[in-house]
Amino acid sequence: MAIQYLIYEVFEVSKVLVVCPLRVTRTWRDEIEKWDQLRGLTYSIVTGTAAQRKKALSKDADIYIINRDNLQWLIEKSGLPFDFDMVVLDELSSFKNHMTARHKAFMKVRPRISRVVGLTGTPAPNGLMDMFAEFKALDMGQRLGRFIGKYRLQYFKPDRFNGPIVYSYKLLPGAEEAIYDRISDITISMKAVDYLDMPELISTEYPVYLDEKETERYQNLKKELVMESDEHEVTAANAASLSNKLSQMANGAVYSDDGEVVEIHDKKLDALEDIIESANGKPILVAYWYKHDYSRIVERLKKLDVEYMKIDSDESITKWNNREIPVGLIHPASAGHGLNLQQGGNTMVWFGLSWSLELYQQCVCRLYRQGQTEGTVTIIHIITKDTIDERIMKALSEKDSTQASLIDAVKATI
Repeated sequence: MAIQYLIYEVFEVSKVLVVCPLRVTRTWRDEIEKWDQLRGLTYSIVTGTAAQRKKALSKDADIYIINRDNLQWLIEKSGLPFDFDMVVLDELSSFKNHMTARHKAFMKVRPRISRVVGLTGTPAPNGLMDMFAEFKALDMGQRLGRFIGKYRLQYFKPDRFNGPIVYSYKLLPGAEEAIYDRISDITISMKAVDYLDMPELISTEYPVYLDEKETERYQNLKKELVMESDEHEVTAANAASLSNKLSQMANGAVYSDDGEVVEIHDKKLDALEDIIESANGKPILVAYWYKHDYSRIVERLKKLDVEYMKIDSDESITKWNNREIPVGLIHPASAGHGLNLQQGGNTMVWFGLSWSLELYQQCVCRLYRQGQTEGTVTIIHIITKDTIDERIMKALSEKDSTQASLIDAVKATI
């Protein structure tokens, strides 16, 4: 509606580009078609092959909706003039790295664009360092500076480092408030619970426990960085690899050095089975992280004779929202942003956790959003006790404090 107002009421813009994740192009299309007051707004979906994208760009429309992976193609390879006077970056957090090809390409045309709007539910998923590149895309560096080095020097100090190599930074005293103050004139922050009739959100943990032998295998890998089975060996080369392997083991299986899946336990599968049975036929959305998680979940669901579908296509989204799927399987990285899944159910189960606050929050918001017809949304985390699962939950909670303070600091007064 804001775009419609800018084009037809005050004549400030005439041609708008929306940049969003691929599957969110569907959401923009659906929203434009859903509302009576937007009937006059025309749009073109710029996806598909290069020929299809060029054809879509040649259409006469108010809004051109392109997936973010094709933004660089549009700017550098399409051969077409970049003549948009307004750009909407839907999921601004996908522009948080100033070194990506996507960000560099956008900055080439940024001076030609009179109005840029960034939308995101997670402006600082990993802390306020992420803000630099996002706001540079919005204002070309007017508020937080043009160079990341100066931004770091002004607001941060090294936290963990080894000689000249800095692994992480922490905020200087007063820096957080200074950053909020710098961006406040162009930032509106709104929490859904403050403005919309939102359902109650209940977050619970479903603990599972390893037996003595399983615990011993887990601890061996943790201490020795190596675990041997009858046929395969699992080794962790560094801390990141160890974290990844331990997370897999907590879920019940781990990839060996030769790429085979070594099964450790079925505790989380048993818990998932209990949750599905107690749901009494109500739809459940299951978030998984590793491929072997998906394979093992599918194998268990087949044994239980429970219908399921991977939520990764227009057809599966429609079926889910029509409540035709008892169990939907979703990967946070591929379906975490922008999808409307709230009509299909109100229970999400996290089989495997992600370190990414952004993916976690966005995935939860597929059900916990406006249009949810149930009075309560329940998020169940299956946690393997005394494993890295507990640390991931704690890390997500601690990162969320930065996120919450950012949102509160620039909350709009309307």
